[in-house]
Amino acid sequence: MALILALAVTSTSWQPAHASPAAGSGQAVPPPPKPEPIKVRQLPLPPVTPSIEAGSCTTENNPRGTGCIGQSPGLFSGNFLPDSRNIVATVLFTGAPAAPHPSSIYTGQQLILVRADGTTFPNGDAWKCVTCGIPPGNAPGPADAMDYPQAFGDGKRVLAGTNIIDCGPYKLADRACTPQRVRIYPIRWNTTADGSGPGGSIRELRLHPDDTHLGFSSMTVTGGRLDQFSYMGRLQFNPSPTTGTPLVPRYDLVKVSRLFDPNATQPVDVDPSDPGKLRFDPFVPSVGELRGFSADGREVTYVGYPAESSNIDVFAADLTTGKVRRLTADPEYVDPVDLSPDGKWTVVMDTRGTDRLSFLSAMRGVPGITDLLSASAISAARNNGKRRFFQPYLIDAYGDRGSYAGQRLNAAGDGSPGSINDPLWNGRADPKWSPDGTHIAYWQSLAVAPDCGGQNPLPCPVSTAPGGRTERLMIADLTSRPPQTREPVVPVSDTVPWGVPYEPGSAIPARTHLTQGTYTLDGKKSGSAEVTVTENSTRTAISTVAVTYQDYSDDGRYVINGTETMTLQNDTPFHNKIDWFSDLVRTDIGTGRVHATKRTSPDGFHLDITVGTNKFQATGTLTTTVDGHVYNQPANGT
Repeated sequence: MALILALAVTSTSWQPAHASPAAGSGQAVPPPPKPEPIKVRQLPLPPVTPSIEAGSCTTENNPRGTGCIGQSPGLFSGNFLPDSRNIVATVLFTGAPAAPHPSSIYTGQQLILVRADGTTFPNGDAWKCVTCGIPPGNAPGPADAMDYPQAFGDGKRVLAGTNIIDCGPYKLADRACTPQRVRIYPIRWNTTADGSGPGGSIRELRLHPDDTHLGFSSMTVTGGRLDQFSYMGRLQFNPSPTTGTPLVPRYDLVKVSRLFDPNATQPVDVDPSDPGKLRFDPFVPSVGELRGFSADGREVTYVGYPAESSNIDVFAADLTTGKVRRLTADPEYVDPVDLSPDGKWTVVMDTRGTDRLSFLSAMRGVPGITDLLSASAISAARNNGKRRFFQPYLIDAYGDRGSYAGQRLNAAGDGSPGSINDPLWNGRADPKWSPDGTHIAYWQSLAVAPDCGGQNPLPCPVSTAPGGRTERLMIADLTSRPPQTREPVVPVSDTVPWGVPYEPGSAIPARTHLTQGTYTLDGKKSGSAEVTVTENSTRTAISTVAVTYQDYSDDGRYVINGTETMTLQNDTPFHNKIDWFSDLVRTDIGTGRVHATKRTSPDGFHLDITVGTNKFQATGTLTTTVDGHVYNQPANGT
């Protein structure tokens, strides 16, 4: 995913709680930074062959015989090597001639390095394939995908998918790092008491900057609904495993902690001193989907429980103390995030500026109560299939505030096809800082069928990238920033005090839910909300949440009145059918002026969406109006 000479982006005026390091500390929050000069460049990738047929990559396509990629090259951009001049990435090579032709090694998904400084490798290419031609004995494990590559701090290893790619004593960018010297080791998480079996399924792997620990997430199903927990463990090389598969040299995850404690306070729970009252605190450490770590390794970043209703944000939690801070607060959707080497900046991929989800979230200050049912569906609505709406933004450490919503890195340009800010080129995961703090790498994809063309109202654009590629690798140069020297990272403890040690073979905890009944949630400044919870027939999950607000206020500036009711049905864990009725009004306390409304049509708003497919389909309407600005839902299928 990704980030230019700035565009001042405005958002609804508001004052977020806990949005910055200074929140609650008495420290004054400084004014927003001025836009800075940023130059964005497209980086070179291997040449394109228009056909995937064997032998289609000829010397006309690539005179050096170092391989070709297709128009949809399966690009995954990663981070920088420690030198800040090489970026790790994976691409899908295609069209190679059959063996024993020397170019036959350039086939399938492979790890490459891409020069970010305009220079080339000794053979004249601006990229180097690290894994092409590895002898089979150097990669004896299963051929797992090598997505989301992340370089270790030693410059000799890369995490890619559930593999670690290792060039031994040689740096990956050195001439001496040849495929014959590269080894690929699988990663295994033991989930059985006797150590047998293939291990647990892990996703969204993120390397800790101490090069020793790994964060990851794992899907599960709770009460018939999709759920996810995140973990952190130590990478331990096992040269000769005797249990579990694969029985090849591998990295085992040991000393694993689940970054969630079912016995601790949850974002929405019952007040133990008064069972008729609810407490709402999204700043308890409860990691949803893990997104990475701060550069100093002290914090884990993650998608957290919404601090404001229907607003999906990223948070950071201190691995030792559990103190949580909110990194973003714009009403649009975000999940890709990377913190700068000096900890003073955040780069995100966000739908802000598109109004994609503002019809749900533009009314501020509504506590995340109906999100007990809607969070998965709202997350899925951020995309239209593979058509994304992310753009890269640079935000200072104090976060979104007032009219400041960060600086869009690729704002400069005329918006024409193929330009830096072409709206049909959209960001992917993850934007990454260079170790010296002067560059940000990101990657984008172009809308392609079936998420454009045909019956879709969006026409399919024609790619202007080399060879008609529909994916591109970009770099934002922060031209006014001097290079920094990155401080060594102190290895973190294997123990996360606010987490729970994972015991192999133990059951995945069932995430607790509110029991059926009626509760009161007091506003932090005034008023209250009456919350009625209805469970499903088996009492394994909540089916309906109904909320009535009466002069409810957490900020002392605005009050919320009205009602909101939501019912969720899941015939499969991934399929969400939501019936939503809303009639909310937000009023300025000082003037009595109506500031915002959030209303459904008389027959309600009915959303049908499948996580992973992410195709927006709804009947009825849900409309939010803020200071006269009307936010409407997207059309079905867009």
